[in-house]
Amino acid sequence: MNALTLQLPSAFQMTNEQFAQLAAVNKNLRLELTSTEELIIMPPTGGETGNRNFEIYIDLGLWNRQTRLGKAFDSSTGFRLPQGGTRSPDVAWLRMERWEALSEEQRKGFLPLCPDFAVELVSETDNLEDTQKKMREYLENGLRLGWLINPKTRQVEIYRPNQAVEVLESPTTLSGEDVLPGFVLNLQPIFA
Repeated sequence: MNALTLQLPSAFQMTNEQFAQLAAVNKNLRLELTSTEELIIMPPTGGETGNRNFEIYIDLGLWNRQTRLGKAFDSSTGFRLPQGGTRSPDVAWLRMERWEALSEEQRKGFLPLCPDFAVELVSETDNLEDTQKKMREYLENGLRLGWLINPKTRQVEIYRPNQAVEVLESPTTLSGEDVLPGFVLNLQPIFA
C-alpha cells in the first residue's frame, strides 16, 4: 500500500492547531502536511523497513547518549516547519541548544522547527520522487544534513544546504560530518 495524498482546496487553510487536532483524533494514522497544503496519509511500514529504521535509531541513539549534544527522535515525531508543513522524518536529531530554547509546551506538541539532521529510509510503500521532494522541503526549512537511504538500490543521497545533492553508490558507512561530530552509521545492517 502506498501513501495517500489528499489535495486540500486553496480556500481550505488548515492551521497548525487544526492539523494537530486532526492527528490527535486519528491516532491510528500517520499524517503529514506539506507546505503546499497536501495532506499525506502514510501506511505502517513492513518488517524489513521497521528493522532498518530501528538499526539507525540504535546507532544514533547510542552516539547521542555518549555525546549528549542533542535530542534524537523517531518517525512518530512531528516537526512543524517554518514554511508551514508538518513532517515526520524516519529519524531526526536536534542540537541541544535548539531543544533547550523551546518552551515546555512547545516540546509537548509538534516541534515548531526543522531538525538539524534527518534520515528518510525509502520503504516499499514510498515513492522515491516524493521522498526526494520531502528532503528538499527539509533543506528549504533549515536542515543542516540529510540522508535519503534506498536499501533496494543500495544508494544514498546526501543533502546539505547550498550544495548539490551527493549520490553515493553502495557506501559501507556514512559520516555525521560536522553536524553529528564523530557519528558514523554502518550501512551493513541496512543494506543486508
